[in-house]
Amino acid sequence: MQRIALLDQRLANQIAAGEVVERPASVVKELLENAIDADATRIVIDVDAGGTKLIRVSDDGHGIHSDDLNLALARHATSKISELQHLAAIESLGFRGEALASIASVSKLKLTTSTGGNAGWAAEASGAEMATSLTPAPHPRGTTVEVRDLFFNVPARRKFLRKERTEFLKIEEVVRKVSLSHAHVAFSLSHNGKQVRQYTGDEESHRVASILGQAFLENAIFFSEERGGMELRGWIGLPTHSRSQADQQFFFVNGRIVKDRVITHAVKQAYADVLYHGRNPVYSLFFSINPALVDVNVHPTKHEVRFRESRDVHDFIFRTIHRALADVRPDGPKVEEPGLLDGQGLSGRVIGPPQDGRGPVQSPMAFGYGSSTRGDRVEPSVLSRLFARDESVGLPAQSEDQALPPLGFAVAQLHGIYILAENYNGLVLVDMHAAHERITYEYLKSACDAEGIKTQPLLVPLAINVSAVEADLVEDREAELLLLGIELAKASEESIIVRAVPTTLANGNVEALVRDVLSDFMEFGRSRRIEEQRDEMLSTMACHASVRANRKLTLAEMNALLRDMEETERSGQCNHGRPTWCELSLAELDGMFLRGR
Repeated sequence: MQRIALLDQRLANQIAAGEVVERPASVVKELLENAIDADATRIVIDVDAGGTKLIRVSDDGHGIHSDDLNLALARHATSKISELQHLAAIESLGFRGEALASIASVSKLKLTTSTGGNAGWAAEASGAEMATSLTPAPHPRGTTVEVRDLFFNVPARRKFLRKERTEFLKIEEVVRKVSLSHAHVAFSLSHNGKQVRQYTGDEESHRVASILGQAFLENAIFFSEERGGMELRGWIGLPTHSRSQADQQFFFVNGRIVKDRVITHAVKQAYADVLYHGRNPVYSLFFSINPALVDVNVHPTKHEVRFRESRDVHDFIFRTIHRALADVRPDGPKVEEPGLLDGQGLSGRVIGPPQDGRGPVQSPMAFGYGSSTRGDRVEPSVLSRLFARDESVGLPAQSEDQALPPLGFAVAQLHGIYILAENYNGLVLVDMHAAHERITYEYLKSACDAEGIKTQPLLVPLAINVSAVEADLVEDREAELLLLGIELAKASEESIIVRAVPTTLANGNVEALVRDVLSDFMEFGRSRRIEEQRDEMLSTMACHASVRANRKLTLAEMNALLRDMEETERSGQCNHGRPTWCELSLAELDGMFLRGR
């Protein structure tokens, strides 16, 4: 039988290095974080052969004192924390004192540093012996770390590395992420002696544009919200600027790039009503919170975090992004009295419908809900106001200084599908069904929210077998579940009783709904299943109640739709995430016809 024995120090270091140093990109990440902690304003990264032969990171930070060099490469030696209470409120990116020691155990490492002047010292260590040697070495203020022959003494780990280009792309991704959260720091990245990326220290918006592209910045919303000791700011892409992959999603907690299920879920839910199926949003978000309320000491890679009040964090992120998306409407001043415009617009151009050839007069559209796919009905009065405009309304006079509405005024209907309108910028095209669908949907949601969640008792209470943890959850969160319209009670150690459910969902699969809600509570501390299923039903109803293709609209009806779009939240997308309108500027139109060339 094998007896218990202490591991050899070299073996212990290599085991620990396996947690921190997964590939060359891991080395770059750790060195960049050390440089930023040293208050560097310029960082230069040079790599050869995808980082397997050489990784060199130089910074202009405050450097390391010569008397501390003996400890710089030792395990669990750091200047960033010194007491137990510091661990509960980490403010730096690094804090374990493991990175340099772990890297040195699987490579040939040289650290050259200076705290001022040109006099410096160099410390060298190799994975073979891990013995540190010190020599004088001229160096400007700052630190340079050279890592050569990564995994030279761990051939098994080296075999698992990918091709040179793949490993370099991983390094490039790390540099992008770190530079995005520290816009004031200049970064330079070179591969095999050729400069690949360079980011100058600049404003945050410029850094975002250089990494995510100018197109993202032009199709993004910037916001900043602070509440309850939490702050969320940054850029979220418009639903129309989405991607097939979740490869441009950056979320930083106190300057640290993280991947957290609570955060991801909150952002996903915020986009649920406006994003086309299968698409992923693009965002760069910065979240600030008291360091004492977040645990970054979860994993050696420091990618994962744990929030003390994860439910509050989830709600804050969801509501902030949800509100920012809801506030996106066509730019421009509001019009007090929607209607048709007759007369001269700005710049002397005629803006508004023609006076002749208006076509046959139709009665205003009246809306009532027929049977939906679920067999539900809504009172006709709910949407009776939509498009209920008096055809006798005259065309108000328009002075030169009067502002035009953002979406302008309708001039024609195209193939019974699209509305063509003219605004100050140029031409506006509207998908009338998609636009009306969003207007109807938001109106239905507002009506339901005003009434609150109504519950319906079950004729026969439903017994459900669950785990002991879920049964205890029902007992602890009974009041919160009741607010969602679900009346539950713990029947035994592994069973619960369902006594009432929301009226709108009474005909659905009650057991599946309850299980999903409990799962959400266990994972995220709250659940929006009820709202999501309700909204799905309302979305179906709105789709069936909205104006169909080939329905001939009068100019009054078309303009009424435009005005409602300007007043409706999230009117840029229909319930399924499709865009509802687009704009062609005069400059774009001139370019199509080569005017002025």
